[in-house]
Amino acid sequence: MSPVWPLFWTHIPETDRPAIRDLLTELLSTGVLFGENGRERELFLVARTYQRELEEYLAPLNIELTLDPDRPILQARPVPGECGLTARFSKDETLLVLTLWRQYDEKRMAAPVEAVIVTANEVDAALRLYFERIEPPTESHLERMLVTLRQRRFIRFQKSEDRFGESRIEILSTLARAIPFENAKEWMAAVQQFNEGQPETPEER
Repeated sequence: MSPVWPLFWTHIPETDRPAIRDLLTELLSTGVLFGENGRERELFLVARTYQRELEEYLAPLNIELTLDPDRPILQARPVPGECGLTARFSKDETLLVLTLWRQYDEKRMAAPVEAVIVTANEVDAALRLYFERIEPPTESHLERMLVTLRQRRFIRFQKSEDRFGESRIEILSTLARAIPFENAKEWMAAVQQFNEGQPETPEER
């Protein structure tokens, strides 16, 4: 038996209610709805119709509903410092997210591109550049972290079966919006905090 439909949404037709249930489930479980094709395209169009209702529904949880201006992507973004549902990252995942954020920002600043794509080798090189004192992740560890970010819909990840370093990573706008950096200066301040907290390497002592 389905739960009783909320009284504050009685104006939504019966035909749209299953889609509303499905898209809310998707937004609250993954944080993102891709509206590019298939069933998700149908849900995205329904979400556009009832965007105000969805925004008001999520507001008490301190979650913002954001519509990508360039692509059919709807994101439920927890307000930093306000929402108790904010995802937690491990330290290694945090460093990876910071690295991907900077790569996304640099490529978007260099030229307007529809998709920001990097390889695993480029990510590994950037990690070593930004965080000189860390122990770089192994290929298997980096792959596990990329899979985690893919599950959270921050990236699209296509592993190369021949050479892992050539694996294709599309950094999505959802990652950039999930991190509250207004510019590269704020990003640099966060990176500096992590670097200062790392022990010196033997060469530095």
